[in-house]
Amino acid sequence: MKDHTAGAPQGAQIVDFTPEHAIAFRKLNEEWITRYFVLEEADVKSLGDPQGYILAKGGFILMALYRGEAVGTCALIKEHDDVFELAKMAVTEKAQGLKLGMALGKAAIAKAKEAGAKKVYLVSNRGLHSALNLYRKLGFVEVPMPPSIYQRADIKMELMIS
Repeated sequence: MKDHTAGAPQGAQIVDFTPEHAIAFRKLNEEWITRYFVLEEADVKSLGDPQGYILAKGGFILMALYRGEAVGTCALIKEHDDVFELAKMAVTEKAQGLKLGMALGKAAIAKAKEAGAKKVYLVSNRGLHSALNLYRKLGFVEVPMPPSIYQRADIKMELMIS
């Protein structure tokens, strides 16, 4: 399990997903997603079998641990050789304010860069103001939203990696 903790707050770790994290990954994301949206088929597949759906495609999952407890997740889903989608990024309410979202985002961007990504994108809901502010701080910029299978998303953001 590789540690990506640089820049994380004291008491926190950012680590690669292991099968032991599967229950926490599903729970964190189901709670976050269902607070704002209805689970879609892609959510059900990726949360039910992260090793088969995300990791098998060449993607990555990072977990944020705080004092040993899983309190955040972030996934990079490989779309093409040099394009990844940033998805399934969630931090528990009790971990809000610890800057774990920023640490997860930075670690995910570093993982994408290591994997040869030229672009990382995400789709989101414009109503999630705090998330959009975080993505902007990470360097993402809004781009026109193409027609999409994401019925719930109304904003697309990209980060070009050099």
